[in-house]
Amino acid sequence: MRKIGVVPYQNSRPEMYEVEATKLKSLLSDEYIDIYHIGSTSVPGLKAKPIFDILTVVKAVEAVDQYNEQLINIGFIPKGENGIEGRRFFIKGGDNRSHHLHIFQTGSSHIKRHLAFRDYLIHHPQMSGQYGDLKERLSRLDPYDSQAYVQGKEQMVQEIERLALEWVEFR
Repeated sequence: MRKIGVVPYQNSRPEMYEVEATKLKSLLSDEYIDIYHIGSTSVPGLKAKPIFDILTVVKAVEAVDQYNEQLINIGFIPKGENGIEGRRFFIKGGDNRSHHLHIFQTGSSHIKRHLAFRDYLIHHPQMSGQYGDLKERLSRLDPYDSQAYVQGKEQMVQEIERLALEWVEFR
């Protein structure tokens, strides 16, 4: 059973992301278009579970399936679409999860959504702080109930996403 632990921001996160991003760029070189650090670990100052979310943009998402064995060899376990149509999702670290890899085909609306969320929190530190505080509180209520954790932050995530998408449109 995985324990939910929200920790303070760590200055080493950008470098840790780059290590994994470099491996993925090389491995997916024939399909690779772009790669981004997303999620809470990508936002300076934000409290987060120590799990890196990486978004990779590829030419054709179906072509990613041919890389499953190579991704397994560097620790990423394929989970298929895992609830989001048009995505390939991978986890690394098992119960001590360290990474989530989200792969989308260029043009997917999910790319804009994830990047808007990240960028909005970077540019709105007060909202980022409120979000971090909520995640920390939820993780302490029951550190082994990931469903309650996700449900507890769902309303705020939806609100931040709505604000982020509006904000991106007016930038």
